[in-house]
Amino acid sequence: MVQHTYLDQGLSVLHARLRDPTQPLPLGPHPEIQPFITISRETGAGATTLGRELMPLLDRQFGAGRHPWVFLDRDLLTHALTHHQLPVRLAQFLPEDRISEIRAAIGELVGLHPSLWQLEQKVAEAILQLAHLGRVIFAGRAAHLITRSLAGGLHVRLVASMESRVPRIANVLRCDPDAALAHIERNDHARRRFVRTNFGEDIDNCHLYDLVLNTDQLSPATAARIVVAALGDRLAEAHSRALAAATPASI
Repeated sequence: MVQHTYLDQGLSVLHARLRDPTQPLPLGPHPEIQPFITISRETGAGATTLGRELMPLLDRQFGAGRHPWVFLDRDLLTHALTHHQLPVRLAQFLPEDRISEIRAAIGELVGLHPSLWQLEQKVAEAILQLAHLGRVIFAGRAAHLITRSLAGGLHVRLVASMESRVPRIANVLRCDPDAALAHIERNDHARRRFVRTNFGEDIDNCHLYDLVLNTDQLSPATAARIVVAALGDRLAEAHSRALAAATPASI
């Protein structure tokens, strides 16, 4: 597994948020609406860079005191699952009927064969549980499809030209452009296959996302500001709908 500098920090944040099940997270006026972001990306389009850029902005605008935002990519989520039994600990924070509902939904999505799909079921369950808790950025793993029924989520797709992505990947992997291109094509193909096989969707379908950003044209700082503004609008709309649904109609 590739190690990132934010791995230990991210795990420490998760552990802090899950340490004491008797201390609930601040839920606000509509406990069912918690903010979170999913990022789907073409390889080399800059999801990790955007995630890091987003966290301080999100903590300032949508933070909750001692419960900061956390950025979950494949490495961090898989590490947390395999070494810290994350879904088990997450279950302490949610009502039993909600856990059953989550498991049923995940069973429909990826429950084709327990021996083959056990890890993916755990990952999907953890994603959905963490989205219910909120203040999480998910990168990849079809999080936009797993969480699409939740009102507080903003689903972002990052794209960029090969002219931009190849040098980025070559720099990260410290390889030549041909090797970087092969890596990009292999990863993009694997992601398309994963989403098609497990969810029956096309990862490149722009209609699956709330916001598609071309990182050829946008700096990480600009993209982050756009995402934060869009999330604010999404939460305002979701709270307005929730309030309208809870208000008795006048006769």
